[in-house]
Amino acid sequence: MSRRLVISALMFVSIVAFSTASGLGQDPAASVRQGPRRLIPGQHGVGRQVADFEYSDLAGRRQRLSDLADSKAVVVAMTSTSCPLSQKYLPTLAELARTYAPRGVAFVLVNPVATDEAAEMKAVLESLGGQASYVADSDERFARAVGAQTTTDVLVLDPTRTVVYHGAVDDQYGFGYAIDAPRHSYLAEALDAVLAGRQPPVEATEAPGCKLGVAGAPATSSDLTYHGRIARLVERHCVECHREGGVAPFALDTYEDVVAHGPMIREVVERGVMPPWFAAPASQDEASPWMNDRSLSAVEKRDLLAWLGGEKAVGDPRDGPAPREFPGGWLIGQPDAIYEFAEPVPVKATGTMPYQNVIVETRLPEDKWVQAIEVRPGDPSVVHHVLVFVRAGGESDEENSRRDPTADERMGYWGIYVPGNSTLVYPEGYAKWLPKGATLRFQMHYTPNGRATQDRTRIGLVFAKQPPKHEVRVAGIVNPRLVIPPGAANHQEVAQLRLPFDAQILAFLPHMHLRGKAARYEVETSAGTRTLLDIPRYDFNWQLLYRYAEPLPLAQGDVLRFTAWFDNSADNPANPDPGKTVRWGPQTYDEMHLGYVEYIVPGAVPGEGATNMRRARIEGAVRQGVASSLMRRLDVNGDGQVTKAEVRERVPNRVEWAEMMFDRLDTNRDGVLDERELARLSPG
Repeated sequence: MSRRLVISALMFVSIVAFSTASGLGQDPAASVRQGPRRLIPGQHGVGRQVADFEYSDLAGRRQRLSDLADSKAVVVAMTSTSCPLSQKYLPTLAELARTYAPRGVAFVLVNPVATDEAAEMKAVLESLGGQASYVADSDERFARAVGAQTTTDVLVLDPTRTVVYHGAVDDQYGFGYAIDAPRHSYLAEALDAVLAGRQPPVEATEAPGCKLGVAGAPATSSDLTYHGRIARLVERHCVECHREGGVAPFALDTYEDVVAHGPMIREVVERGVMPPWFAAPASQDEASPWMNDRSLSAVEKRDLLAWLGGEKAVGDPRDGPAPREFPGGWLIGQPDAIYEFAEPVPVKATGTMPYQNVIVETRLPEDKWVQAIEVRPGDPSVVHHVLVFVRAGGESDEENSRRDPTADERMGYWGIYVPGNSTLVYPEGYAKWLPKGATLRFQMHYTPNGRATQDRTRIGLVFAKQPPKHEVRVAGIVNPRLVIPPGAANHQEVAQLRLPFDAQILAFLPHMHLRGKAARYEVETSAGTRTLLDIPRYDFNWQLLYRYAEPLPLAQGDVLRFTAWFDNSADNPANPDPGKTVRWGPQTYDEMHLGYVEYIVPGAVPGEGATNMRRARIEGAVRQGVASSLMRRLDVNGDGQVTKAEVRERVPNRVEWAEMMFDRLDTNRDGVLDERELARLSPG
């Protein structure tokens, strides 16, 4: 029997420390160069309603902010004819006005510098070509009303005067630098999102410019009232789940709903249970590195608890926010394609069920790139989680699954539904590949709840308008050999991957079961080890995806490590059996040690060799399965390492050949083989 060595390309993962890429956590005074830094949206006025007031523009028109309510959005842009950075941004603002004014966006340029010349301001107004108005704000009344802080600050208001973006135009200019083109077009991206009915990808940044004499959040149209403040907080943080047809047990989209559930809202907010978000915060004053951070800011939490603890004033309904819309109930908007089970799956009333694998044909006539994915269970009360895998025509997973029962977890998901996460939405330039004629395999985990029912799960897809720059992939960091002793209150398990190429990490999704207690992702580089994501309180009921606001670049050879802690003691109220030794398994009374990672490979051509992608993943999973099998056969003393003496004992008839292979696999020459080194041996 012949064997050959291969370079293990097990799993790939990626994404640079956001704090390094964006400058978060650095002292701004440490460098004369300063660009926009992301800020905590709720601390920077996002989600508040700007008070209505009257003002006059340079054309002599008197109007109120409410007069612009027919616009799809309003851009309020601070400017100045004397501030150098404001001058640089005038052409950009003029171009944005020409682009977005025909699409229903109103532009108001506000000059709060009392000494700027009227003639120069009128010249700027003429250069705008009638696409924007210009306001001389010598007493800073306008600037104070919106909470502007510099002469380059911009705000985007929705038709109800709610702040949906507050920050810089882009990052082309800043203190001590200028570049040919912006890397991040914050204002344009915010307008695109608002016009599409979405939340801006970045909601708040600093805006390097000349400082104004005002600071803080914008003045609101009322004190703490439901319509003036609380409804906006609830819409922003709660109604995605707490609405008619949502996954939460009750709705929170009316005043009566919020008041009726007020005591419970207060309790879960004070305990930090809701909104569900479990990543350890970097700092109270730093913006989260995670794009989808659901947590309340300190200001939002203060206002909500104060209202719940007071008289719960209703306020003026005319001050209320525009209700969020969910076309057809879909969080991703109306899908371009919807696929569902041909027949419903019966779910029994009691006991447990093995995983159900349901095949759905797409019958796609051509390859597609997918920018948004949403999995919707037919009966959410019995669907614990769903993993969706893509198979090209003629492929089969059966042999791979027989050889390695953890193959699905190692290869990563294409679509996913877990408690707290049913959507995957990627920005422009990022997408997942769906081949012509592909089939979708739904791995369904059902948890009977005492009532026999049926489930007919669906998946909705939004196709990218053009081929992406980056292809999104997923890998799983897996330790299928975990053993949790009976009664162990803080048992630790570790698994890791060494990157076979440069990569950028997009997101993490840790997965454990009822004994899962805490989790951590770390990276080991030539500069040392640092924590990427720390989850001190893991909750099985909310298995969240943590998506970076900026991709995290990692280099070939870096080691990505996933550590998990388990509580198998009687003090864990969810523990099915504290007296049991727990091992890997699919049911909730078993355990898993699985750290998913979304990533891209910089410079790789999307779709290049795409038809071989699945085969490569399967081969990688098979190699890992072979390695696990060899470890079980050769590791005599069960310490997770194989020595040459153990090989001699297990292969007595081919000692010379076995020792030769041992030496070839022992790449670090430490005299023992670990599972990573065994994975270099593949059948051939």
